[in-house]
Amino acid sequence: LRHSVEEDGFQIVVEGRADGIIRDGKDVTIDEIKCVYQDVNCLEEAVGVHMAQARCYGYIYGLQEALDEVTLQLTYCNLETEEIRRFQEIQTMNELSEWFAGLIHEYVKWARYLYHNGLRRDESIKALEFPYPYRAGQRELAVAVYRTLERGRRLFVQAPAGIGKTLSTVFPALKAIGEGHGQKLFYLTAKTITRTVAEEALAILRERGLYFRSVTITAKEKLCILEKPVCNPEMCPRAKGHFDRVNDAVYDILQEENMMDRDCILRWAKDRRVCPFEYSLDIASWVDHIICDYNYVFDPNVCLKRFFAEGIRGDYLFLVDEAHNLVERARDMYSETLVKEDFLAMKKKLKIYGKKLENTLERCNKEMLVLKRQCEKLLVLEEMDSFLFALFRAAAAMDELLQKEGNIIDRDEVLDFYFKVRNFVNLSDDFDEHYRIYCDYDEKGQFCLHLFCVDPSYMLQKRLDRSRACVFFSATLLPIRYYKELLCCDDDVYAIYADSVFEQEKRALLIGRDVSSRYTRRTFAEYLAFADYIEAIVEKKKGNYMVFCPSYKMLEEISQKFMAKSLGSCDVICQRSGMSEQEREDFLKEFEEVRERSFVAFCVMGGVFSEGIDLTEEKLIGAIIVGVGLPQIGNEREVMKQYFEATGRDGFSFAYLYPGMNKVIQAAGRVIRTKSDEGVIALLDERFTRSEYRQTFPREWNDGKICDRHTVGDLVDDFWQKR
Repeated sequence: LRHSVEEDGFQIVVEGRADGIIRDGKDVTIDEIKCVYQDVNCLEEAVGVHMAQARCYGYIYGLQEALDEVTLQLTYCNLETEEIRRFQEIQTMNELSEWFAGLIHEYVKWARYLYHNGLRRDESIKALEFPYPYRAGQRELAVAVYRTLERGRRLFVQAPAGIGKTLSTVFPALKAIGEGHGQKLFYLTAKTITRTVAEEALAILRERGLYFRSVTITAKEKLCILEKPVCNPEMCPRAKGHFDRVNDAVYDILQEENMMDRDCILRWAKDRRVCPFEYSLDIASWVDHIICDYNYVFDPNVCLKRFFAEGIRGDYLFLVDEAHNLVERARDMYSETLVKEDFLAMKKKLKIYGKKLENTLERCNKEMLVLKRQCEKLLVLEEMDSFLFALFRAAAAMDELLQKEGNIIDRDEVLDFYFKVRNFVNLSDDFDEHYRIYCDYDEKGQFCLHLFCVDPSYMLQKRLDRSRACVFFSATLLPIRYYKELLCCDDDVYAIYADSVFEQEKRALLIGRDVSSRYTRRTFAEYLAFADYIEAIVEKKKGNYMVFCPSYKMLEEISQKFMAKSLGSCDVICQRSGMSEQEREDFLKEFEEVRERSFVAFCVMGGVFSEGIDLTEEKLIGAIIVGVGLPQIGNEREVMKQYFEATGRDGFSFAYLYPGMNKVIQAAGRVIRTKSDEGVIALLDERFTRSEYRQTFPREWNDGKICDRHTVGDLVDDFWQKR
């Protein structure tokens, strides 16, 4: 059904597909069908937006057939029981005509905004110039990004720190949009700090005339005015009446603001008494640029359905920053684990709500018990059909309970369990050769069943296909082949290696050959040897240094040995597990202090301080890397290794080496952030001297000097003497 209407110079086309048109003589019924998991008997009336959809169809069809009135019917069908509940209303064409006219009139002001915003945006982009003189390699990078977006392709960019990759990707993306090669830009990040960098890049371009509205989507937990988000009008004053106020609040902020970051959203949400998180999502529909976490595009549970619902493809451009993080993040998004003991606990907790639910949970428990009896340490399965059938019935029974009961005992705990069950069921629909099913025991001895997405490329590709084009970029996207294989399924993708802007003589790269972080060598003597290296490096020049260790245990051992040796000649601080956001900020502020002696910060490799932080110039003059960063050996990594070996790839490299070396390169990158930076990078592990590890080095690491704990001091001294 399709209808075109003109108002205020705009032609608005409303179209859709009616599920059913039922004729009985002169009587016509428009049937809109909704499939649900909930108990349809719990519905007291049709959902408002569903009936509005039926009204649109009723008006269009009634107009085409010259009807006097139309019966509108909402049919709700339970997917498990196939039980049906129907709601009807009879509308005259005069009533539908008046309602439809009001709908169109309300939309015209938004159409007017979209039209004039687009004209002004494109005009400002055409006049926009790159804000600075291009650095070496920066122009070539920007050109490659533009051509990729223009042609609707995928691009992988290895871009060393300091090249200005944010501006080098955002600027050509804007130019592509200005030329009609995209309508909405998504800047996707893994960390808060990189979102700030994206906001700053746009601010620089706005100062030079860019008109481009942007919103940053922040997690609900960080925006909610309550201590814990509870989206219930009875408990949250912002939720009560939110939908009555939000449309005007969105329209007004768009007239006043260009950059709607976290602080801006909170300020306007407070003034207009709306939920800040839902407010930011509604704003996203009307802006040109969305800065957000990967989850909002790639995670099936939290992705922005208004843009990425099944079957929807938009004229969107994706810029994926720090793309090396996306492999592990995607594995988490598309995997789920269920614990046998949780089914028993839920059965006991929920048995008061009826025998049906209790029996379905017990059935799941019994199915897992059968698997448990077959599993000593690790059990890899070919299928789990019997368990899935039981799980589907348990999910349906919990659906029914949650619809009926408003005050469930330990509701949050029950909801967490329900969401895991529902996620497992949903992900099982995508189970294919990219997955592995396995059972094992966790650290508490509990029996676990894992639906593990080893290779997330297929799942990511389904989301990428809803965009026009995508650019993946990072300072540590090595080896690019590894990331190309795991982040998309396209065979025909571009990849470029941007040249570093740094002069190599400003950085010393040292490789320690007489120490190792291997488990078999984690002894008192080895910890002391690492402490020798650290002391020899930091005593040659007063300054700030970071030492990255593979675990908190090694961090503790080595830092203690170092402090015992240095006898208070240095200021020392150690990262702790589970630091709050304020504690992290305080930790980084230590690097800004003016000191009389050297400052050494011990951190965990792969942790919050090993990437995404900028300690420029004198704030950091040395990074000391302890070990090769390999992930800890465990069932998940071994399943991963076996999977890649079975698919003809190097299992050890894909499961251990490449992820480990990525953490090493990220940690080392803390030293050199700007063109004027100088410093020492020390890679302390004999394995760094081996070819399979050196092949993963960035190409600008071709000048590494091999040393031992007795010669490292002279090499460091020689480097600083020449500076």
